[in-house]
Amino acid sequence: MVLAAGLGQRMRPITDTLPKPLVKIGGRSMLDHMLDRLADAGVEEAVVNVHHLAGQVETHLAGRLRPHITVSDERAELLETGGGVKKALPLLGTAPFFHTNSDALWSETGKPALPAMAQRWEPERMDILLLLADMETSLGFDGAGDFFCDGDGRLARRGAAARAPWAYAGVAILKPGLFADTPEGPFSLNLLFDRAIAQGRLFGEVLEGRWLHVGTPEAIAPAEAALAAAQPVHA
Repeated sequence: MVLAAGLGQRMRPITDTLPKPLVKIGGRSMLDHMLDRLADAGVEEAVVNVHHLAGQVETHLAGRLRPHITVSDERAELLETGGGVKKALPLLGTAPFFHTNSDALWSETGKPALPAMAQRWEPERMDILLLLADMETSLGFDGAGDFFCDGDGRLARRGAAARAPWAYAGVAILKPGLFADTPEGPFSLNLLFDRAIAQGRLFGEVLEGRWLHVGTPEAIAPAEAALAAAQPVHA
C-alpha cells in the first residue's frame, strides 16, 4: 500500500498544481523512487491511493509496468494514513503487506531496507514492523524523534523525553487484521502503533543508510545532492 493521497501543504506552492508524490528528486518522482524500491524487493502488486490532483497521479501510474498497480480512489474523502488502508483492504488481500509513504526517500549504505524488513518480519511476535531512521544522520527532518528501541527491537514512544534517537521513516509491515476494530472514515495509523506498543508488539528495523526527509520546496536541492553523493546511487 503506497499513500499518494495527501495534500502536501508544506510543499506549496509546488503542490498547488502538482501532487507531492510526483515532485521529482534527482530527475525521478518520489512516487517512482518508492515503487522502484518495492519492485526491487520483489513486490508484484501495489495499491496506490489518490485524492489531491488524483488524475495526475493516475495518468503517471499508467506508464508503469512493475509492480502491477491498482488505484484506491479517495476523491470523495481524504481518509488519512489508517483510514486509507481500511478502505483499500479488499484490494490488499489477507497477508501482511508493506505500507509506505509515497515520499519516503533514502540512500542505502548497507543491506537494502525493504528486503531486510521482510527478512526480519516475525508475525508470531510482531503486529507491526517499522523502518527506523537515525536522527543523527537524517537530512531535512526537524522533529525530536519518534521512538526508543530496546535491544530486542521493541519500540516505545518518545513521550515526555526531549529527544528520541529514531524517527519513523515512512515504511511499515502491517497485518490486515489490525484494522478490524478501527473507526470508520479518517484515522491515523498512529492508533495501530499505540495498540501494538501496549501489547509489546511494535518493532523496528534500522535503515542502513540516510533518510532524506523532503517536506518543503527548500528540502529538494539538499536531497538531490545527498542522492547524487550516495554510492552506489539507487534510483
